[in-house]
Amino acid sequence: MRVGEPAKKDDRRYLYLDCKEWPDDERWELIDGVAWNMSPAPSMGHQALSMELSHAIRSFLGKSGCRVFAAPFDVLLPEKSGQAEDEVPNVVQPDLAIVCDPSRLRPFSCLGAPDWVIEILSPYTSRRDMVEKRALYERHGVREYWVVDPGNRYVHVYLRGETGRYSDPGVYVGATTVPSAVCPGFELRIMELFAAIPG
Repeated sequence: MRVGEPAKKDDRRYLYLDCKEWPDDERWELIDGVAWNMSPAPSMGHQALSMELSHAIRSFLGKSGCRVFAAPFDVLLPEKSGQAEDEVPNVVQPDLAIVCDPSRLRPFSCLGAPDWVIEILSPYTSRRDMVEKRALYERHGVREYWVVDPGNRYVHVYLRGETGRYSDPGVYVGATTVPSAVCPGFELRIMELFAAIPG
């Protein structure tokens, strides 16, 4: 394990069934059967950004039918249609998941790709969010993927095109406004978003 990377279990292929048996006070994600520890807990700035984004999106969505879920909330990404939930090797907990198809919702999770995912970078998750999870979300059909970087105060926006691949990211900084493709009409001012970070 390199410095700044979270612990992982890659001695065998893990599944959602394994996650359900681990202690409640531990948070793990699975990417292609590799288990990644979600510790340590997010920083105060990370939490403030998550709350600000969640509030802004919830206020906009109103009665649209789309719903916003904040971590910890399991998103199961099956490898094939009809795969039993316990056999799924991809289980992530995005900072925010926006789901517009209610048939994907389960009592404790989302089965299948959310329409829009937002991840807020931290020192322990940045590589995984920018590389492994971006590829995972692209492969499983997440239509819109935002990466929020509190340190550099920018937002990367990836949109899934007709080929099923993400386009080069739009980069939003400073006084710009970032729009959503999944929720047309939703816009977020970058400066106002990062003003939510304490101190």
